[in-house]
Amino acid sequence: MTDTIFHKIIRREIPADIVYEDDHLIAFRDIAPQAPVHVLFVPKTDIATLNDVRSDHAVIIGRLAVAAAGYAKAQGLAEDGYRLVMNCNEYGGQTVFQLHLHLLAGAQLGHFGTP
Repeated sequence: MTDTIFHKIIRREIPADIVYEDDHLIAFRDIAPQAPVHVLFVPKTDIATLNDVRSDHAVIIGRLAVAAAGYAKAQGLAEDGYRLVMNCNEYGGQTVFQLHLHLLAGAQLGHFGTP
C-alpha cells in the first residue's frame, strides 16, 4: 500500500471521523467539507486513480456506490438527494492519489460540482 493520507487513515496512523467500515472500504467525513454532509468512501485496495481501475476492480467500485447510497438512506438524505463524485488526476480535481468517492448532501447543490 502506498502512503497517502487515506492510506494512513486506513492503517489508523492518523485519526478520522469514520462513519462506515467493512472488510473492503472505509468512509469518513471530509476535513474540508464542500457541503453540509461530505463523506469520502475509500477502498482498502490500493488504486491511485480511476485510470488505474481494471475490470477485476468492478466489484469494489460497486461496493463504494452501494455503501454511499446505503449511508445516504440511513442518514435520511436519499429523499432530498445527494451527489456522488469521483475526481481523476489534477485537472479532474483529484488531490489525494487513492481512489475515493465523495458523497455530498444536506443542501441544494449547484451544477458542475459547485455546492
